[in-house]
Order: sequence, then C-alpha cells, then structure tokens
Amino acid sequence: MSQQLKTRESAHVAAPIAPKKPSRLRTFLESDIVYSWQRQPVVILATLVTLVMFAGALFAPWIAPQNPFDPRQLELIDAFTPPLTTSDFTGNFYLLGSDSQGRDVFSAILYGSRISLLVGFAAVLFALALGTALGLLAGFRGGWRDALIMRIADVQLTFPSILMALLIFGVIRGFLPRSMHAEVAIIVLIIAIGLSDWVQYARAVRGATMVEKGKEYVQAARVIGLPDRRILFQHILPNVLRPVLVIGTIGLALAIIAEATLSFLGVGMPATQPSLGTLIRVGQDYMFSGEWWILLFPGVALLLLALSVNLLGDWLRDVLNPKLR
Repeated sequence: MSQQLKTRESAHVAAPIAPKKPSRLRTFLESDIVYSWQRQPVVILATLVTLVMFAGALFAPWIAPQNPFDPRQLELIDAFTPPLTTSDFTGNFYLLGSDSQGRDVFSAILYGSRISLLVGFAAVLFALALGTALGLLAGFRGGWRDALIMRIADVQLTFPSILMALLIFGVIRGFLPRSMHAEVAIIVLIIAIGLSDWVQYARAVRGATMVEKGKEYVQAARVIGLPDRRILFQHILPNVLRPVLVIGTIGLALAIIAEATLSFLGVGMPATQPSLGTLIRVGQDYMFSGEWWILLFPGVALLLLALSVNLLGDWLRDVLNPKLR
C-alpha cells in the first residue's frame, strides 16, 4: 500500500506543468500592429490628435464654456471678441474669440466636431453596410445580379462623389416639406454621403468574395449540405471584412470632408446647429474684415481631424497588408 502511494506521489511530482497562456492584453502588446505603431512618430502624433479631437467632441457638454446651440447662452454684446481676451461688458473669457452672434468659437468647434463626427461615422457605416451587402450578392451569385450592380457602380463612378451627394441631397429634400428641412438635415446628410460612397465597398467585397467562394473550405461547406446563406454570412463574410474595415477608416476622413463641403456650400447643417463646415462658411464672410479667428480656428480643427484620421487609415492599410511586412 505504501509502495503504491509513493508511486502516485512520484508520478504527480514528475508530471510536467502546462505553460501559462499569455493574456490577450500581452498578446496585443506584442503584436505586429503595436510594434509598427511604436516606431512611427507621425502615426503616434496622429493618434494623439485623433483621441484629443474625439474626446473633445464626446465631452463637449462638460468641456465647452457655452452651448452654442442654445440662444439663451449667447451674449450679443460680446460679438467679435478677439482670442485670449476677456469681454469688457460681461467679463467672459474667450479662448478662441467669439463670432458675430457672441458665440464662443471654442465651444462652437467642440459642438461642431460632434456633428461632423456623427455624420461621418453614420455615413461610413451606412455606405459600408450597403456596399458589403451588394458586393456579397454580386460576387457570390454572379449572373445578371452581378452585371446590374456593377453597371450601376460604373455609372456612379463617372460622377464626382460630392456632385452625387449634392444630387441625392437635393432629391431627398425635394420630397420633404420646407418646414422639415432643418429638422432632418443631419439624416439627409448621412443618406446622401452614404449613397455616394457605397461603390468602393461593393467593388472591394465583390472581388474578395469571388476569390473566397472558390476556396476549399467553401466547397467543403457545400458538400456537407450547408445552405448558401450560412456559407455566405458565416464563412465568407468574416474573411472579406478586413479590407473593407480599412477602407472604412480612410473613408471616415473623406466623409467628414464631404459633410464640411456640403455645409460650406449651404446645403448641409443649418447655422443654428453648425458643423465644422457651417462654421467655416460663416467665417468666410469675415475673412477680410479683421475677424480672422472666426474662419481660422474651425478650418484648422477640420484640417487636423481629417488629416489625423487619414494618416491612421493609411497606416492601418499598410500594416494589415501581409505583402508589405
């Protein structure tokens, strides 16, 4: 009996200890993405600028000294106060100055960034969902569906995206009463920008789907009798999303610029709910009258936001491309 216990104890002691599995955080910190990010100062700076802009927009109600969308908080007597100046009338300090309505430019930029980012994100998600669905259908089914979708995409590519967005924006507003234009302006902007940008996602997904559907795992799924819908969404879709997400990151900067362009042209957000493009449009009226800050600071904010997001998108596209490693 004692000999058996000794044998069991020795076997227990001699048993190898399984190596401890690294945590997900450590695995991520040791990944190629983090390695590449740490060695590119421009990307690090773009990340910091993006985080600051996003945080400022997200926490605008708590950071901004004033709600520029609330007329009761505007001080008309403080109109055209220069930057870094305290008003002689109300004693309010304006970090980036005030505009013609006594609206704090710093607060207007924070709240305007919220609208620009909201429109940009929503438009990209709408275009990504629509383009991915049509690209999957065209690449997987083929035939007349593929021909129809791709011909529509080819026709749309012959027009600049901003002109297509203007056309869609005008058509949608034409079906709405004039009294509803200001209320649904943000929704119309999202639909117009999304419908003008779905083509790039559809073409990328179509090409990737045509490659994936000929691989062995898809053929094996068909042999065992899986329905096409399950094959499409459970097996093919996860393998074609990576390039689409990278395009979406770059498309976010383009969507923000498109929203600013439409608002600058006067067909975007109203002056009562200004985005960065609306603030730039308002500021251009005072460009040569001495109130330079009304145009300069919103323009710099838009430039930093679009440039930083675009740099991050370019870096992400390169780091996820195995041919460039």
